[in-house]
Amino acid sequence: MTEQILTKIDQGRRFLVASHSGPDGDAIASTLALTNGLRALGKEVVAYNQDPVPDSLQFLPGSNLIVHQVDDGAFDVVFVLDAGELHRAGTHLRDAGSFLINIDHHPYFEAFGDINYVDEEACATGGLIYRILKKRPAALTPDVALCIYTAILADTGSFRYSNANPEAFRIAADLVEIGGINPWDVAGGLYESQDEKRLRLLALSLATLTVSSCGKFATMTLTSEMMSQTGSEAQHTDGFVNYPRSIRGVEVAILFRQTGPRSYKVGFRSKGKINVGELAHQLGGGGHHNAAGANLEGDLDQVRAMVFDRLNIEVGA
Repeated sequence: MTEQILTKIDQGRRFLVASHSGPDGDAIASTLALTNGLRALGKEVVAYNQDPVPDSLQFLPGSNLIVHQVDDGAFDVVFVLDAGELHRAGTHLRDAGSFLINIDHHPYFEAFGDINYVDEEACATGGLIYRILKKRPAALTPDVALCIYTAILADTGSFRYSNANPEAFRIAADLVEIGGINPWDVAGGLYESQDEKRLRLLALSLATLTVSSCGKFATMTLTSEMMSQTGSEAQHTDGFVNYPRSIRGVEVAILFRQTGPRSYKVGFRSKGKINVGELAHQLGGGGHHNAAGANLEGDLDQVRAMVFDRLNIEVGA
């Protein structure tokens, strides 16, 4: 599969690299890793996302060059990274080029590409980009190494999650040897440069913490009013769901974030026993075994009931 992708890279001149909306660390860092790598090979490359780059990722090289609009038919090859389904990145991307390559590690995915390089055992989409670019050594510049390292660090929760597999550590070691990476600077960029409004929002959300009588699941809620009160945006909520998961005995954590008068984005995290990817899939969403999400319609009580009905069955509460 990587050889097929490399053939398209060798043959192409102009490339588009995109990832899913509401981008996380793996999405943005993978986008920039491939973008910078292709540029190092002398290619013309445009990086795209529907949404802005989160503040915590703006230290990555090239983050200021990501565009939010693209023209139809302008590219030889379109790469869509970490999306799961094409609509998460934008169905219009199918018309942006003559060939579409899907690179992902989600277990529930839509085979929307002319090439679908999907490996759910990969530590991160950034790890898949490394597998490709390492076969073109000129592409593995210090900037590319920094982006791939950041993608893996972010998606493995600083090597704490179950996807922190042996390959993740091997790639990280290789990247540090390439140079251009100060692990403290990367960690500082991701975790030690928070906006004050994020902490004020977290304080409001923590006040909504609930734990089930069985102690196996916990929830937090974010309302539109809380977001407005603190002047926060969706990017400021990243990682909130990990707080209820950190409670001793909790197996599944859930964050209900209001996105409209009768709509909620529901984030799930588990500690390993419960497959929240399957749970989210049942609710029309998707994700991984330990991290997933879905968008649900209804008022908060209705949305909570939809989730709890399934969660109670899964957990046996």
